[in-house]
Amino acid sequence: MKKGLFITFEGIDGCGKTTQIKLLKEYFEKNGKSVVLTREPGAKGLGTKLREILLNYDGEVSPNCESFLFLADRAQNIDIIVKPAIEEGKIVLCDRHIDSTVAYQGYGRGLDIDRITKLNDIATSGHKPDLTFVFDIDIDTSMARVGKEKDRMESAGIEFFKKVREGYIDISKNEPKRVKLIDGTQPIENIHNQVITEVNALLDAE
Repeated sequence: MKKGLFITFEGIDGCGKTTQIKLLKEYFEKNGKSVVLTREPGAKGLGTKLREILLNYDGEVSPNCESFLFLADRAQNIDIIVKPAIEEGKIVLCDRHIDSTVAYQGYGRGLDIDRITKLNDIATSGHKPDLTFVFDIDIDTSMARVGKEKDRMESAGIEFFKKVREGYIDISKNEPKRVKLIDGTQPIENIHNQVITEVNALLDAE
């Protein structure tokens, strides 16, 4: 593989993406691939500080401010972690990326989606994931998995998360080649097998 791959994992809170990232990392490493894990918000260094603000700040945060903080974290992640790893031929697995801002701040907070898309392009210098998985679960399942102790984003309420889920479904319909919607209520192994199928299809097309 001459160049690396950039694969992102999305979905509402409690969708199971973190488990699937771990399983895919193990799969790649068993097959001799070099893997880099990252996340948004909160990649190493500056990102950890931005994550603390975004998830735990207990004062009022405007939707515009929130979106710009996520975008700042994204720019740092892309420039410092993602691009260098891909140039070295590594596979980058990222927990949340551009689609989170469209779903959460666009659909969820009601900000202009076209504007968010343009700002995403600026933050990433136009670099898009090669493949994105969205793990879809219903709101009741999400709330049950998250539990009672919630961070600032997880505490946004049921109506908010209904809009976010709808956003993810729309994203998958609008970009079916890149974004793969998977039923996140299935057994973990079934989901993992579907992920592997999509990944291998991408590798075969390289």
